[in-house]
Amino acid sequence: MFAHPALSVALLCVLNTAAFAQAPAPIVKEGKTAKISPHVYLIPDEKVGMVPNVGIVVGNRATLVIDPGMGLKSGQAVLREVEKVSKNKTVYIVNTHFHPEHTTGDIAFPPSAKLIRSRAQQQDVEEMGMKWVAIFAARSSALTDQLQGSTFRAPAEIFENEKTLDLGGVRVKMLRLGPGHTRGDTAVFVEGENILFSGDLAMNKLFPAFATPQSRLSSWLTSLDTLDKLRPAQVIGAHYDKGDAAMISAYRTFLTTLRDRVAELKKQGKSPDETAITLREEFRNKYPDWDQPLRIHAAATAIYREIP
Repeated sequence: MFAHPALSVALLCVLNTAAFAQAPAPIVKEGKTAKISPHVYLIPDEKVGMVPNVGIVVGNRATLVIDPGMGLKSGQAVLREVEKVSKNKTVYIVNTHFHPEHTTGDIAFPPSAKLIRSRAQQQDVEEMGMKWVAIFAARSSALTDQLQGSTFRAPAEIFENEKTLDLGGVRVKMLRLGPGHTRGDTAVFVEGENILFSGDLAMNKLFPAFATPQSRLSSWLTSLDTLDKLRPAQVIGAHYDKGDAAMISAYRTFLTTLRDRVAELKKQGKSPDETAITLREEFRNKYPDWDQPLRIHAAATAIYREIP
């Protein structure tokens, strides 16, 4: 796919998107929910594109759902899984960022469910949310159908930088970080059980995506430092397999090494596109077991603009 260096990253994105036409609708799977700690359940994405890892945290008084998938059908599937593991009437929802596969499933939940969102993420929703729904829907007829009528649920509460929920017997901390992947990146940490839902800020063998104009390396690295200080025992990224704190270190190593190489090539007078094409191939070879190497191009371009 990367054999012709003259192909622009935009064209490569179009070619890559064509694969979605052959893929089934990315609906969260039922019957896959696993208990990973005394209060936490995970519905794994099983590496299906545009399906998130869904978290369910069950306390004595309330339940928190993290990233209920894309569209009404995914949200309904998640809601049925929640009802299998919790009888709580009080339900909260939080999204790790505004992209449609994390947020548009929110609408399946009853009006009594309370969505909590950071102010920065709400700004992302208002400025870019429906544009991203349109981008996703254009990828295939299946996605068009799945996102038909999708919208963004209004938050019941907005927080600035940090919010802690006491669900009864378990406390959950929500941290607005970023801008990294997006301006409103939000991590969720289950205290006591030391489980971290890191969103796209740290994932297992999946290249990071600089996905919005606000994405910045400097604040992404600061976000990783914050996540490290939580000392998580288990880390669940937005997509792909769960792991441990080594996922955070791996992302830091990748981003700092890429930054240093971008700086070298920029100093040599290479253009942003020349730099990105060179490093896309270089880092794809350096990380042969990581997926979606096209993301290296966008990362290198963003870093090129950011560094002096």
